[in-house]
Formats: sequence, structure tokens, C-alpha cells
Amino acid sequence: MTENAEHQQERQALSRREIVACVHTPWGVSQRTTVFAEGIECHTTSGHGGFKLSATRNRDVHLLLRSEDGFYEEDSAWAIVAITFPHLFTAFERQCAERAIKDWWPDAWEKISGTILMPGESHVKDRRAFEAKHAGDWVVISAIRSDHHPGMTEVIASRGGRRESHLEEQRFLVPSTEYEVGRFGFVIDEARHAAYDGPSSFVSWTGRGAA
Repeated sequence: MTENAEHQQERQALSRREIVACVHTPWGVSQRTTVFAEGIECHTTSGHGGFKLSATRNRDVHLLLRSEDGFYEEDSAWAIVAITFPHLFTAFERQCAERAIKDWWPDAWEKISGTILMPGESHVKDRRAFEAKHAGDWVVISAIRSDHHPGMTEVIASRGGRRESHLEEQRFLVPSTEYEVGRFGFVIDEARHAAYDGPSSFVSWTGRGAA
């Protein structure tokens, strides 16, 4: 509650203003525009939105993070604008922006800040570590409760969880009480999870290898 109140107070003090501007963005025509400062506008469209920086403002963005067209979408790239112009954002927004940069642009963050992100500090780095560790393991890419084996979940897995059409896929049965996807996927333990080639609950698998 206190943090939100402080955020709202800071936000009001920033004097952002709403204008009507028919601007074409990568997400459609802007329906609402918030001006943060000269050359820094946030556009909202019917389906998405984000920031548009003028050419001059965009040159202030670090090369490792800079978008050539000056557009930064609202899901995560907005954080690039926030860390470039921190005085235009609240303390809460700056904290969220720093978290987003660490999560999605860890290489840029490490080079710019001179610090190395540890395990748990970056979604992208953690995913890379998971993929490297399990590159040769069977990782689930699809799962369904088995109609043929009560209490079991039938899964389709590929090496490293990759989804390329040319790669081999294998089915396994996993106890449903044990099956939990986890952050980056479920890794098959071949010593415990039985390979399965019987009747499938996957419609798409019918005829591909059912016994």
C-alpha cells in the first residue's frame, strides 16, 4: 500500500500529459498518447503499445539496447526507455525496468553495468543454463492426462525440448502427481519414467507409432 501510494505521488509530480496524436506505430494507429518529455511519447493502440523516441532522444539509448526505429514495445522494451531517462519515471517503475533489463537483456546489462548476473537474476541466462545442462536429455514439449493409464500423464519429449520438425520425439508415462512443468520444462528421468509406445491420448500421435 505504501509503495503504491508513493508511486502514485511520484507519478503525479512528473506531469506527464495526454494528447491526441494520430501516429502510426508498429502496433497500429495510436489511440492515446502520453508525453513524458519532448521527443518521448508513449502510444496506446487498440491491441498493444509502447514508446516512440525522436531521433535525437534515441541516440541517448545505449547501442547495445537501441532500436533503430525508435519504437520500444510496452511488454518489456519500455524498460530500455526507463533506464535511459530515469528522471522521467517513478522509483517503482525504475525498479521494474531494471528487473526487465536483467531478465531479457542480460548481456547488455552486464556490459553496461560491469556486473555479472548470478543464477536466479536473469530469466534469459537461467534459460540458457537450463538448455545447456539438458541439451541431451528428453524434455517434455507436450503433455496430456492418459485415457489409457489412470493416474498417469502421457508426454511427448524431444532432446533438449527442441521443437524442430526433423528431430526425434519419444513418448513417456509420468505419474500425474509428479508431473509439474517447472520454470523451463519437465526433464524426463529415464531411470524412473517409462518410455511408452502404446495407445495414445494425443490425437496428433495416432498412427505415428502406437502399438
